[in-house]
Amino acid sequence: MRGLVIFRGLLEDPVVARLLALLECDPADEIAFADAYGAFCAALFPHTLDWGRYLKEAVLQQEDLYVVRHCGPGGAPEGMRAMLDSELTFLSRLTALASDEVLATAPRLEFLPRWSATPADLTAAYEARLANVGRTGYGMFARYHVFTVKDGKLIPVEHPDPQRLDQLPGYEAEREKVVANTRALLAGQPANNVLLYGDAGTGKSSAIKAIANRFAPEGLRLVEVKKHQLYQIPRLMDSLAANPLKFILFIDDLSFAANDDNFAALKAILEGSVGGRSSNIAVYATSNRRHLIKETLSDREGDDIHHADTMQELMSLSARFGLTVTFTRPDKERFSRIVQDLAAQYGVDQPADQLLTRAEAFAIRAGGRSPRVARQFIEMCKAGVL
Repeated sequence: MRGLVIFRGLLEDPVVARLLALLECDPADEIAFADAYGAFCAALFPHTLDWGRYLKEAVLQQEDLYVVRHCGPGGAPEGMRAMLDSELTFLSRLTALASDEVLATAPRLEFLPRWSATPADLTAAYEARLANVGRTGYGMFARYHVFTVKDGKLIPVEHPDPQRLDQLPGYEAEREKVVANTRALLAGQPANNVLLYGDAGTGKSSAIKAIANRFAPEGLRLVEVKKHQLYQIPRLMDSLAANPLKFILFIDDLSFAANDDNFAALKAILEGSVGGRSSNIAVYATSNRRHLIKETLSDREGDDIHHADTMQELMSLSARFGLTVTFTRPDKERFSRIVQDLAAQYGVDQPADQLLTRAEAFAIRAGGRSPRVARQFIEMCKAGVL
């Protein structure tokens, strides 16, 4: 185990690390041995009682040296394959390590708890995973499908919003354009950066989250980026470009002041670096502003000599999104349909005319019709508040 190279990251796994400590412990020192044995069991059992199954999953989810080189430009060196096969053979034998075999070295400790060990052919499992790496990913991308950014690095979201497309009634036609663009991205075809523009509460952000959930099994990952983090993204995009998965960079509620430094950063992201735009990354942004730039009358009357050029640059940012989808505030008919669909989802059983009359009154008090207002109304009805 100490000689692992391809899978050296396994030694940092808390369960594997405790097994290593146990195997290096002298059985003659029964107190130390029992302590190491108990520490291993305490680390393993919250996950499973089957050591073989745990090790198999740990191996297949590793961001190991071979898969990184294999998926990168140029592929893995030929000599690395022999190293991979050797380590997989060893780890396959290790999946069969039974508790009885370990306790046989310390007969007086046979009262300690047992674990099971299902042998696994890790070579075959690894090959199957490698063939499907464009859908399953590797490392943290195999375990999570939504990420945030912190200090220029991706942080997994353990409990992402479980929003589904079928839970968002009323804007199917608008969302279908975004879905079609996402399918093109997954298929390796030319895909546009997308701007979802429109009134607040119309489901723009929810649509993107639901699309990410829908297509995660097909190899889509969502990275939420805050506006102040935009300058960190070009370097991150370079690392994602070599990943076999497809990525949506999600920027919510996007708008700029005219002198905002993040404006230039977004332009660079949308237009790509000198190496061109990566084909496995698209930017999906939402905004309540069609042109994204907060403009004042004083901006139009300023002392800029080349004022027309400056204004053209500011106004053209939204044009760098190849696809713009507009989410407008629903009219009465669409709002009624949304309310009825949500009532069916939540199991709210009221006469249709009574339900819609109360929903309209609620919308007036809430500042106007929107899917968000409709959901709030139905949730209150379900809770018995209304």
